[in-house]
Amino acid sequence: MSSSYFDFQDADPQQSGFDLIPKGAVVPVRMTIKPGGYDDPGQGWGGGYATESFETGSIYLAAEFVVTAGDHAKRKMWSNIGLHSKKGPTWGQMGRSFIRAALNSARNVHPQDNSPQAAAARRIQGFHELDGLEFLARVDIEKDGKGQDRNVVKIAVEPDHPDYAKLMGVPPKAPGSGHSGAPAQAAAPAYQAPAPQRAPVTGKPSWAQ
Repeated sequence: MSSSYFDFQDADPQQSGFDLIPKGAVVPVRMTIKPGGYDDPGQGWGGGYATESFETGSIYLAAEFVVTAGDHAKRKMWSNIGLHSKKGPTWGQMGRSFIRAALNSARNVHPQDNSPQAAAARRIQGFHELDGLEFLARVDIEKDGKGQDRNVVKIAVEPDHPDYAKLMGVPPKAPGSGHSGAPAQAAAPAYQAPAPQRAPVTGKPSWAQ
């Protein structure tokens, strides 16, 4: 009987641990945040989403990225999004830049668009809005703790990328316009104001104002 568990013909081929996605590949991903239990009410960080490193004391979001379509669908990558480091502001600034780009990518906002709608699309009420965010990402390769190559995500691909519209399935923006073209406005209303069904979050993160 072909539907028997013991018939492995229809099982998915084994994925080699060393079968890396090529460096520079642009893929659609869904990002989820693994809660680390760290909160900082002074920053507006709640919900236990952040993680504190025991080794360095740095604060970050432990993010998992699942490729949602294409040749590499279902592949997973992991990266940390910096929030705070005792060594200085660079780690946190890199994290803020990544989150801004991820929101631009997810919400079809051109990075040079400074309209009120674009500003609203880059504002979130808390880390819960990043959990499940879908956007385009550029795949990179780095060494893990054991010296083995692994795929990571460090760059979100924004609407000014030539392949953005095709890969995200949205109409292309008018070339040369710094502001979002008319097609983007179709998606804009959803981000003009915080959705009323959001769970109330005490305080707004300083970086989201």
